[in-house]
Amino acid sequence: MADFHALIEGYRHFREEGWQRERERWSDLAEGQSPKVMVIACSDSRVDPAQIFDARPGEMFVVRNVANLVPPYEPDSAYHGVSAALEFAVTQLEVDELVVMGHGLCGGCEAALTGKFDDADCGAGHFIAHWIDMLGEARDRIRARHPELGPEAFRAMELEGVRISLRNLRSFPWVREREEEGKLKLHGAYFGIADGILQVYDEASGEFRPA
Repeated sequence: MADFHALIEGYRHFREEGWQRERERWSDLAEGQSPKVMVIACSDSRVDPAQIFDARPGEMFVVRNVANLVPPYEPDSAYHGVSAALEFAVTQLEVDELVVMGHGLCGGCEAALTGKFDDADCGAGHFIAHWIDMLGEARDRIRARHPELGPEAFRAMELEGVRISLRNLRSFPWVREREEEGKLKLHGAYFGIADGILQVYDEASGEFRPA
């Protein structure tokens, strides 16, 4: 696995190969960015959106966090990293599409379903526990359907996380207004680490289907 030294070596290779190959594009990007899509993905090291979507530099505005969650709209004085990035993408960059991409084998969704950090106070797991509270409403339903907490239960939680984030996106007034005006489209997706298959959420049926 890569350590910091390996990362620097990787940078040097990128500087000699990738950066030179895309030199004209980097010159254009130095003038500013205008991505058409924002992707909200998980911080998991196995699910890099740029790699999965084969995107070039400047094509996607990306936010990654535990379990690819979007919090509900809360206009208070607390720090809201995801909400600030979302606001910047929608109101300043004026992206055309928002994509929430969940994935298989998600540790955040697993922790939410099993209650791994339920007893965390101010020790290890405190911030994780509070963050994945957003999945609490789904946990009870999924536990009731899958009391054995097998693979189907974890996948159900991962898919439900995408649905919850899409719903929370629409709680932001400037997201909802733009969607209603036809200026912004919302999408859900799910990437399977084990099989490499991307599934896209069909909101009309409530199902995920292979892209």
